[in-house]
Amino acid sequence: MEAIIIGAGMSGLLAAIKLNEQGCRDWVIIDKATDVGGTWHENVYPGSGCDVPSHLYSYSFAPNPGWTRGYSLQPEIKTYFKDIATKYALMDRIRLNTEATTAHYDDATATWTVTLKSGETLTAPILILGTGQLNKPAYPAIPGRERFAGAQFHSAQWDYGVDVKGKRVAVIGSGASAVQFVPHLVRDAAKVTVFQRSANWIMQRNDKEIPSWKRKLYAAFPPARLALRGFIYWAQDTLSPVFEAPGGKKSDTVKQACLDYMHSIITEPDLRAKLTPDYEIGCKRILVSDDFYPALAQPNAFVETTAITAVEPEGIRLDDGSLVECDVIVWGTGFDTHHFISPLQVTGSGGRTLANDWKEGAEAYRGVSVSGYPNMFILYGPNTNTGHISIIFMVEQQVRYVMDAVRRVRKAAGSFIDVKPEAQAAYNVEIQERLAKSVWATGCNSWYRQASGAIPNNYPGRAGRFHREMKQFHDGDYRLGKIG
Repeated sequence: MEAIIIGAGMSGLLAAIKLNEQGCRDWVIIDKATDVGGTWHENVYPGSGCDVPSHLYSYSFAPNPGWTRGYSLQPEIKTYFKDIATKYALMDRIRLNTEATTAHYDDATATWTVTLKSGETLTAPILILGTGQLNKPAYPAIPGRERFAGAQFHSAQWDYGVDVKGKRVAVIGSGASAVQFVPHLVRDAAKVTVFQRSANWIMQRNDKEIPSWKRKLYAAFPPARLALRGFIYWAQDTLSPVFEAPGGKKSDTVKQACLDYMHSIITEPDLRAKLTPDYEIGCKRILVSDDFYPALAQPNAFVETTAITAVEPEGIRLDDGSLVECDVIVWGTGFDTHHFISPLQVTGSGGRTLANDWKEGAEAYRGVSVSGYPNMFILYGPNTNTGHISIIFMVEQQVRYVMDAVRRVRKAAGSFIDVKPEAQAAYNVEIQERLAKSVWATGCNSWYRQASGAIPNNYPGRAGRFHREMKQFHDGDYRLGKIG
C-alpha cells in the first residue's frame, strides 16, 4: 500500500480524506480502539465536552450546521467524526481493535514496516502518525494507590459500573476533565472532596442550546454559518496576547473577567482564597465552565489544598496527618503529554530510535517532520498545541503541509523526503526563543513545560501566523532523494 495512518481520531481521519483527494487511495488506518473518534471515543466521563465553540470545532470543509449547543458534548462530537468517516467512505479501510507496537524504516527500500500486536506486519513508503497528545492517562507518584479498599478509576477510563449515589468521593486533580465531571458527582454523591494542587483560571462558558430555527438557518443559508464561524475564530484568536505577552493589557482584562465570575458565585472567603490562582493567567490551561463553581458552592462539596502523603485502604492521608475517608477515588490527573507517540517504538534511518532522539524532549520541524525519519509525518506533534484556538484548525494547516510532502514522495517509486537536521535544529531554537517570552515560561508547573524548562507542546503565536508559516512547503529545508 502507499500509506499507513496510525490513529482514527480527528487527525487520522483528516489525513485519509486528503490522501483520497490527491488520488492516493491505497492506504489503511489502524487504531487500538473499538471505534473512530480518538479522544472523543475514549473520554466518556459525565460532562465530557469541548472548550472550543462548536461551530469552530469542525473541519473547515465539512461543517455541521446542526450542532445543538454552543459548546458540544462528547456524544455529539463523537457522532460528528463517525459521520465524517462514513460520508467520506473511510470505514472500510479502518482497522479497529488493532494496535501498532513498532514502526521500522528500511533505507534500502525507502519503506516503513509497522508491526501489529498480533504479529502481522504492514509495509508502505509513507507513515502518518495521528496518535494525538491527550490519550495516555497519567497518575501522580502517590504511594499506596493499589491498597485502596474502594473503587477507583481514571477519568479517561470512567467506570459507569460504580454507583456514587450516597458515597464519599475523592477527586484527585482539578484540571480540565475534573471541571467537567465534578458537577455531576456533586449532584449524586453524599460528599465530594476535590484535592486541588493549584487553582484554575476559569472563564464563564455561557453555553446555551442553539434553537432549531438557527440550525435550519445555518443549513439553508451557509453564509450565516460562515459568518458565525469567522466571528468565533476572530474572538478566539484575539486571546493570543494572553499567552504571548504575559502581564499585558489583554491578560489583565481576561484575568479580571475570571475573578469577577468566580466572585459572583463563590461568596465564602476561605473558598475564594483556595480558588484564586497564584500564577499568571494562561500559564496553565485556561478553563471554561458554567457549573464548576456552582458545584463547589454546594454544602456537600469540599476543596482540599493540603498535599497528599499517600493513599490508604480507607482514604487519602494528608501531609498534616489527617485522613480524608472515602468510598470512591476518581483520578482526574490528566495525561502523559510529553512522549507523544509512545508506547509505539519507532526506528528510523540507520537504526536510530525516536525514543533516544527524544530522550531530552520531543522536537520536530514545524511539528510534522523529524530528521532521520524519512517519509514519516506527525499530526498534532511537538509545538502545535494552542491555548486559544481550535486544534482542528491547527491540524488542517499541518495536513496541507504534509500532503505537499506526500506529493513529492509519490512522484516516483522509491522516493523519500527527510528534513535536514540543521533546519530542524534552527527551527526549534527559534520556536523555543519565542516560547521563552511566553506565559508558559513564567514558572508555573503545567503539562506544557518540562523540568528542563523546554516547552515541547505549544505553539507561540496567533493561529493566523501558524497558517502563514505552514502555507508554503519549505523545499530547501528537506532532502529529497530516490533509492537505487
